[in-house]
Amino acid sequence: MSCYRRPCLPGATVFFTVNLADRASSLLLHEVAALRLAVMQTRAQRPFKVDAWVALPDHMHCIWTLPAGDADYSTRMEYCRINPVKHGLVDDPQDWPYTSFR
Repeated sequence: MSCYRRPCLPGATVFFTVNLADRASSLLLHEVAALRLAVMQTRAQRPFKVDAWVALPDHMHCIWTLPAGDADYSTRMEYCRINPVKHGLVDDPQDWPYTSFR
C-alpha cells in the first residue's frame, strides 16, 4: 500500500496531480463534462475553492483551498471515487469505466 504524505493544515491550499492508470488514454478530455459534474457535486457536499485546475488527456493538476477549519482534502477525492456507486451506476468504484481509481 502507498504511504502518502498529506498536509493537515485547516484552510490549506493544496496542489496535486492525478494521473489516469492508462497514460495513453485521452479519457479526461473525452469525459470532461462528467468530470465537471463530479466536481460540482463534490463541492456541493464538501466545499472547497478551485484556485486552478487543468485537465490534460491523461492527467490533471489542481490547486484547491479548503474552508477554514477543514484539512480533509483527501475525502473530497474519495467522494469523487465513490460517486458512481452512490448514483447506482456500479457496485464497486473500480467497475466504473470512466475512472482512474484502480
